[in-house]
Amino acid sequence: MQGILRPLRALFARQLVAWAEPPPPPVGARTRWLHVGGGGREPEEDEVVPYADVPRPGRRWERKPYVTPMKVLIRRAKEERQARRENPCRVLEHPPDNGLLVPHLVVVARRVHAARERLLDGLTRLVEGEDAIPVKRCRFCPEVHVGRVGHEIRTCEGRDSGARNSLHVWRPGTVRDVVGFPYCYHLFDRVGKPRVVHKEKYDVPRLPAILELCIQAGVDVERYPAKRRTRPVYSIEGRIADFEPDEAGNSEPGALPEPPACSPLPSPAAPTSICSASPDASNEQKEEEVTVPELASRTLQSWIDMRSGAARLMKKYSVHTCGYCPEVQVGPKGHKVRMCRATKHQQRDGQHAWQEATVDDLVWPSYVWHVADPGDGSPLANELKRYYGKAPAVVELCVQAGAPVPAAYQSMMRLDVVPPARDEYDLVA
Repeated sequence: MQGILRPLRALFARQLVAWAEPPPPPVGARTRWLHVGGGGREPEEDEVVPYADVPRPGRRWERKPYVTPMKVLIRRAKEERQARRENPCRVLEHPPDNGLLVPHLVVVARRVHAARERLLDGLTRLVEGEDAIPVKRCRFCPEVHVGRVGHEIRTCEGRDSGARNSLHVWRPGTVRDVVGFPYCYHLFDRVGKPRVVHKEKYDVPRLPAILELCIQAGVDVERYPAKRRTRPVYSIEGRIADFEPDEAGNSEPGALPEPPACSPLPSPAAPTSICSASPDASNEQKEEEVTVPELASRTLQSWIDMRSGAARLMKKYSVHTCGYCPEVQVGPKGHKVRMCRATKHQQRDGQHAWQEATVDDLVWPSYVWHVADPGDGSPLANELKRYYGKAPAVVELCVQAGAPVPAAYQSMMRLDVVPPARDEYDLVA
């Protein structure tokens, strides 16, 4: 009898403990955002944007982290190989792999293209206009600072940095120092000829990668023509076969038309002239009187729209980057030009180690130190650098010009931290 009552007593005791425990606390906004996920939507009023800090730069000899885990990539390759064995000749159904455009992304590509034009125009007026915000650039390293006085934080790794105690040597900066667009090769036919070989190094034009992404997604630029198909292509044992007749009447299967000659490339010193606005639009903008805070707010919104739209396009249109250098290529495959000079390039014969790219690889954010009080005039001290925040140079420039701080960058800029004075930093625990 005692053996039967013992399990019942233990069960009854557990039930009493469960009744005595208080109910679990409600899930807060921050916890709900982190667990449920808030990607691709704006946070509501009662929700808190999760904490975000500046990503730490990797070491020069280390490879960039993979966006997709290697096990997932291996599994996808095995599935594609198995599908190719089961059906050697098949029609590719899903765009853009079959050569067709994704219909709902054409509008997104046009918005990204227009946002880039507005961004470059706004940055030019903010940096080189009458009420310009000073931009500084180190003479020996890529460090950028937004403000009237360069900071004194010892982070220089350029030439003779040891003799200067790692202090920067500042010079005036330009729009190219605020935002950077890496260049890539233009693909006339992203499906028929997706790869540029080394012999075509000087024959194929180069253009900003984000502009190439917009062109492949449906934006028509007269200077860089692209082939638009109306029928899907075939995949025969892994090779693309095009049975659509071209404009010249050539209907031979697998025959690819010659790409038309592109207009001369602009000089590398002025990459912003590629997507410059028309004269009529520029005259209208000059006639329209806009205050500096309004211009900064519009420029910052263009920056956010361009990055969010590019992230949507990159989910369908492949963008590759080198795992060791900043080279980027928009298309199904990376190019074969032997121009890599990064770590272990001798083992690869100068070829790039291609992998999936991110938005930061397509549009360089160029993080700078945040200046809480631009009118103070005193430079940022090296002893107080742990109290300072950072932000992309575009965001810092627009915030100093009068634009409100976006919610996504508030924690990164450390707006809730009050740095001590120079004579008080050693008294802080």
